[in-house]
Parts: sequence; C-alpha cells; structure tokens
Amino acid sequence: MPAVASRHADWLRQAAADLRLARHARDGNAHDWACFAAHQAAEKALKAVLMSRGADAWGHTVTTLLGVVAADEDTPEELVVCAKTLDKHYIPTRYPNGLDAGAPTDFYTSKDSDDAIACAERLIGFARGQAEQRSRG
Repeated sequence: MPAVASRHADWLRQAAADLRLARHARDGNAHDWACFAAHQAAEKALKAVLMSRGADAWGHTVTTLLGVVAADEDTPEELVVCAKTLDKHYIPTRYPNGLDAGAPTDFYTSKDSDDAIACAERLIGFARGQAEQRSRG
C-alpha cells in the first residue's frame, strides 16, 4: 500500500490565505471576522506542524495545539499569550449567543483585529520555523 502524502504544506498555504482574509476583513471593518480568520490561520499553521511530524492534528484550541507542537521546548510566553488571545475569538466572533446581548459585529474593534492578526503572524512564523526544522532533519 502506498504511503499517504503529507498535506502539511497545503495547511501552511491555507493558513497564509486565512491571514490574508483576516487583513482584508480588518480593512473592511469586519473586525469580528478578522479575529476569527486570524484564529483559523494560527490553528491551521500549528496543525501543519503536527502533520509534518506524522501526528494527528485535531481540535480548534490554539493554546492546546501550541502546547503539543512545542512540548519538548520552552514556549516563549509571547506565543502562549497570543494563542490564548486567539482562542477567545473562536466562538463569540461568529455567534450572537456567545455574548450576553448584541451581535458580534457590535463588539469587535480595529484594535482587536490588529492584535489578532499580529498574534496569528507570530504563531505562523513559529509554525513555519518548526516545519522547516523538521524538513531539514
């Protein structure tokens, strides 16, 4: 039976596409969607690292995925803070019942978008470094 090809490069490309979407949403003042797309970008980048290692990559919690990816090393606190920041955007950015009242679009700001995008950029950079390190042996 032939070996299954790793799809980690596809996941990294999609992470970059999701980050572009986050920037586009921010520029269009859709800050709720910018934050969610930033979360998705980081999630997919970290899953790409796990796939590059031949591991299963399940779940949507960026903090957990980061912990698995960086289990054998000291994770910079900045990355942990970024992961936790992005995890806060997974549900309430999309569903009105994620907040006590109002729609998500009423609550997200350009600062939220900027912070989420900056965090996604940091985590994607980390993930790319991990994936490249793995491919070099």
